[in-house]
Amino acid sequence: MELKGTEEEKDKRGSEKDMVSLRRRLQQKLMEEIESRKSVSDEELWELIDRAVLEAGQAEYIPLKEKKDLRIRLFDSFRRLGILQELIDDRQVTEIMVNGHEKVFIERGGRTMLWEKSFDSREQLEDMIQQIVGRVNRMVNVSNPVVDARLEDGSRVHVVLPPIALDGPAVTIRKFPEPITMEKLIGYGSITEEAAGFLRILVQSGYNIFISGGTNSGKSTFLNALSAFIPQEERVITIEDSAELKIQQVDNLVRMEARNANSEGEGQVTIRDLIRAALRMNPSRIIVGEVRSGEAFDLLTAFNTGHSGMGTGHANSPQDMLSRLESMVLMAADLPLPAIRTQICAAIDILVHLGRLRDRSRRVLAIAEIAGMDRGEIRLNPLFAFREKGEDKLHEQEKSAGEARTRVLEAVEGRLEAVGSLIRREKLWAAGFRL
Repeated sequence: MELKGTEEEKDKRGSEKDMVSLRRRLQQKLMEEIESRKSVSDEELWELIDRAVLEAGQAEYIPLKEKKDLRIRLFDSFRRLGILQELIDDRQVTEIMVNGHEKVFIERGGRTMLWEKSFDSREQLEDMIQQIVGRVNRMVNVSNPVVDARLEDGSRVHVVLPPIALDGPAVTIRKFPEPITMEKLIGYGSITEEAAGFLRILVQSGYNIFISGGTNSGKSTFLNALSAFIPQEERVITIEDSAELKIQQVDNLVRMEARNANSEGEGQVTIRDLIRAALRMNPSRIIVGEVRSGEAFDLLTAFNTGHSGMGTGHANSPQDMLSRLESMVLMAADLPLPAIRTQICAAIDILVHLGRLRDRSRRVLAIAEIAGMDRGEIRLNPLFAFREKGEDKLHEQEKSAGEARTRVLEAVEGRLEAVGSLIRREKLWAAGFRL
């Protein structure tokens, strides 16, 4: 019986190799036919694929199930993202991580796992990468091996090519399947209704809000949800490395995206360039998707010249975000630290800090007001803080004797609670609100 099973596995592997070889031959044949034409519509491509599969089926036996799979995968290789399209269409998958053509990892339900499928070859992966970056007028090659791009649905794509990536091209796709509203975040337990209502009033009053958090803590998602509170009559300018924000309620909206230099090293448009351009576009509010370096100086300058806005940045806490802002400003301007801190105090009103807890849930952990200077240091006034209820609820579960023990982690129970009151209320009063 064991020998029979081994023979069946060999036959299965042989059949898979034959299908891969057939798919490559048909791809090459279709490519030659497509290149001979000026353009091919989706309907015409389906007809070409059906004809090619039919002819292949006449030459050799192909099971019906494999014919259907072959037909779809051929279309995806030309019009979509090849084998990854299945993951793109799966709403439960939130992140796709390609480590070379042989290993694809996915994040589903907050857990990372190795996917059972992979690319047929490194060339197939490289073709997909060029297809992605080409759609958004980006370029990635040996001389420019790192690039950020996006898919048509707004998913974020990050690509690193060899020789930087030692084990083959690395592609990371962060999916945004649908806009997450503040109501949904309240339903998920990410924020309380009280805190969301408080932030709504601050946004409508024109407070400058900065969102901080670690990687994959939900900063962009929260910024998008928060932007829904912006009054409809305002003129909003969004500035991003790769366009992800989906502001829907504002009609007077201008979306701008940074651009890398071309192969000659020309044509680069940075976030700093776009912030300076936005100041000449009569904005009511400027939103910067992520602040990473010297553009922090330009954003603070914009906020200090009467413009309202929001932005995000990586940090481990609200206090750490202030330190990072200081460092980023120093990348652009040689200013004394007291002057930088004064600029930050005048420019930013509220810090919202997000985090990912041990149960992999994303929560608002703190909302703090920048309340001014105290003995040369920026003083934070905590307004809301996440407080966990009870002790850690951990237990171990043994599957059977001799097997490794697995630690099972229960959901974190806690709540974002009000711990202070707003001090700087001038903008609030000017907008006609009272807390």
